[in-house]
Parts: sequence; structure tokens; C-alpha cells
Amino acid sequence: MSLVLICLLIAVIMPILTKAPLAFAQNKQQGGYDNRHPRAQQNALVGFGARAKAAHENSFEALIMFTPGALSVIALNQVGPIAQSLCIAFILARVAYLLSYWFDFHLVRSICWGLGFFCSIGLIVVALY
Repeated sequence: MSLVLICLLIAVIMPILTKAPLAFAQNKQQGGYDNRHPRAQQNALVGFGARAKAAHENSFEALIMFTPGALSVIALNQVGPIAQSLCIAFILARVAYLLSYWFDFHLVRSICWGLGFFCSIGLIVVALY
């Protein structure tokens, strides 16, 4: 169970960590980071900054998909090798997804998103059986 919880913790922290590249991009804009209107500034980003914003936002979306599966296998006492492997695969897919997004490897990014999605669904399936 601890491995699933560790993966869940990493998934929870990921959206916060992905704010760093976004803040970096905002800081590089003329005038620096606009702490009074950060979302308006983020909407004006292009290139790397726009990708960093999208990756940051998608980290929250992925967390919403992963959490029910991870909690389901814990609550239903279905934490076994398959569930643990799915959790690890989810985290690895998400890290690869982020790197792919930041460095503009769009096809790899889509594949990584799909892998993470299927890991999330797989956890719920494991919890059912």
C-alpha cells in the first residue's frame, strides 16, 4: 500500500512542481512576473511559456483521473503487484508527458497522456476484481 500512497503523493505534488517552469517563463517576459495579474500574464504567453501553462493545468486534470483509482485499490484492499505497477507507470508516463510538453515533442506527449489515462482506468478495473 505504501507504494501506491507514495505515487499518490507524487501525483499531488506534481501540479505544484510544474508551476516552476511556468513562473520561469512569466519572469522572462518584459516586466517580470506579474503577481497582481498572473493569470492574465499566463494567457499572453507563447511558445515554451504557453506549453508550460498547459502542462501545469493538465497536471491537475491528470490528478483528478488518477486519484479515484489509487484510492479505490487502497479502500478495497486490492493493492498488489498490478496496482503498484500501474501507479509507477502512471508517474513515469506523467514525467515523460511533462518533458515532452515542455520540449514540444507533441506525438510523444500524446502517447504519454494516453498511457497515464489507461493506468488510471486500469486501477479502477483492478479495484473491481
